[in-house]
Amino acid sequence: TDSSSGVVSAVARGAPIVTVSTNGALPYQLIALPSIKSPTELKGKIVGSSRIGAGTDFLLRRILAKLGFIVGKDVSLIPTGVSESDKRIQLMFQGKIDATIGESDKVFQFAELGGQKISVLGEPKDFGVPSPGSEINTTRQFLKELRPRLKAFFMAYSEAIAAGRKNKELTYQVFRKYMRVENSKLLDFTHRVQFLDAIPAKPYPREDAIQASIEDLRESTPKLEGMKATDFFDASLIKEIDNDGFFTRLGKP
Repeated sequence: TDSSSGVVSAVARGAPIVTVSTNGALPYQLIALPSIKSPTELKGKIVGSSRIGAGTDFLLRRILAKLGFIVGKDVSLIPTGVSESDKRIQLMFQGKIDATIGESDKVFQFAELGGQKISVLGEPKDFGVPSPGSEINTTRQFLKELRPRLKAFFMAYSEAIAAGRKNKELTYQVFRKYMRVENSKLLDFTHRVQFLDAIPAKPYPREDAIQASIEDLRESTPKLEGMKATDFFDASLIKEIDNDGFFTRLGKP
């Protein structure tokens, strides 16, 4: 797996890979100090990303542009050098930045479990912006020569997603074992965000996220000129499974 920007960059350099499915969008939220009540109040403020060229940097630039802000004029966007959401939130409370983008589970832990007041200004989709995520990729040769094996994998993968959506307790057991999560509120929140919101029941490649990555990288990667999202993904395998009625059967009680 890799982000759509990683795939776009690799293909532009000649890598024979293709996106065939997705783990869904990362559950990000635009957050700010509690004194900032709406996105428009970010004008004149300092927004912190992780680093220049990172997914959070591109995501914030897209959101700020949708809000009508010009970076460097209406709002300052600075690279904090910090990739972890929780550490950027700490920078916010230290007064070094006014806002940032954070993973929703980290925001939940600060706000709901830690009692910290955080202003949640919205999710990327609220601003008409696709969120980066984890895309599932393979080589075009593997897709062609070992298609039945890939099909079996995605059927098993989709069955696991369906089980996670239907069976909370099973999901909680996995979270407890592998994520070391014990808090009941956090377990419930993580299940809802990951299995009901982020991971799609039909894991088609996310064309909008791939196209956004092309636009993000076009200026720094001249080889992307003239390329479009369909050059980077192949949805035929998921479509084949869908046409077989597999997802419909999984969705039944």
